[in-house]
Amino acid sequence: MQKDTQKPNFEFIALMAALMSIVALAIDAILPAISDIGIAINSLEPTDNQLLVTMIFLGLGLGQLFFGPMSDCYGRKPMVYAGFVLFFIASIICLYASSLEVMVVGRILQGIGLSAPRTIAISIIRDTYKGDYMARVISFVVAFFILVPVVAPAIGKVILDRFGWEAIFYVQLLFALLTAIWFWRRQRETLHPEYKVPFSSHVFVDGLKEFIKYRETVAFTFISGLVTGSFLVYLSSAQHIFENQYNLKEAFPFIFAGLAISIGLATLLNGTLVMRFGMRKLSRMATAAFTLIALLYTLVFLNSANPNIFILVGFLSAQFFCLGFMWGNYRSIAMEPIGHIAGIGAAINGFVSTVLAIPIATFIGNFVDITVWPLFAGLAICGLFSLFLFGLAKKSKKIAAA
Repeated sequence: MQKDTQKPNFEFIALMAALMSIVALAIDAILPAISDIGIAINSLEPTDNQLLVTMIFLGLGLGQLFFGPMSDCYGRKPMVYAGFVLFFIASIICLYASSLEVMVVGRILQGIGLSAPRTIAISIIRDTYKGDYMARVISFVVAFFILVPVVAPAIGKVILDRFGWEAIFYVQLLFALLTAIWFWRRQRETLHPEYKVPFSSHVFVDGLKEFIKYRETVAFTFISGLVTGSFLVYLSSAQHIFENQYNLKEAFPFIFAGLAISIGLATLLNGTLVMRFGMRKLSRMATAAFTLIALLYTLVFLNSANPNIFILVGFLSAQFFCLGFMWGNYRSIAMEPIGHIAGIGAAINGFVSTVLAIPIATFIGNFVDITVWPLFAGLAICGLFSLFLFGLAKKSKKIAAA
């Protein structure tokens, strides 16, 4: 394992960001095309079509439970390759889907396939760095990763207008292929032989037992789920909010990009500040601000119609700026004590946080129909629960043995 004081390599950061960015491309590039896809597959209800976004997250959660433990047994690189192959097959299913049900199956399988590069990228970072330096590296990776949501909807809109929604999936396949080749040629295997876990039916159970020993790891896994769930409400309903509630169909990709930049700037700043203030202090302050901003909106606009678009974007920008100090640090704090089971640890962390996020997003998303107020109410509630878990985590970093 490299020392945690070693300067991060730019190509390493860019490659890890590329592995994670395929997920963002698969989700965000189709946002401008959701209504067109719905027409093509005879699904005309906007709330039903939100499944095209939320169900890929279900696949991401499920896939991690397989690829994470397998990467501890057989190495990081073979599992990444397997994930890419499944993603290619799933994309073909989406391209030829004739109904919402088939498209949802394809999206779930896309998520399962992409869970390999997404999760194992975190394992590779944990194999290579630790402590606040790991948080710094993850922050820079996420900052690069944010560039994809910034441009993906706009790219998706251009492709949609010129070539149709199917071409968006072909672009995803091309990006995945180029990233897979880059990964094959330039990334070494980071799982040291002495850390390999022999495959057995107990590998997951043993990993789970080790995982739950660490109170801080468990707490920040749940915090990640709460915050991700609240953000997923926005992600799945953004197209409906800006195109239907605000009648800004043409401007939607640019608004979405601007809000993503807010997260990216904060994430980049976090990469600098985390070495000075520490990941725990920064994420705690950001979570408190995140919660207060959401509470302010819910109180000011209670029983009111949607505010002016500039006011809405201002509130969302402030919320997302806070997120830039939260996601990477949450993951780093959760992963710090479990470097000896980085593969299955990242899998459990990702699975629990994702599976927790989906019902939160689905429940709150059903209320985001004629007003955006339920979105901020959900952000506030999830923020309050997160602060409560922060308090529990501070009491002890490790659950006492029974």
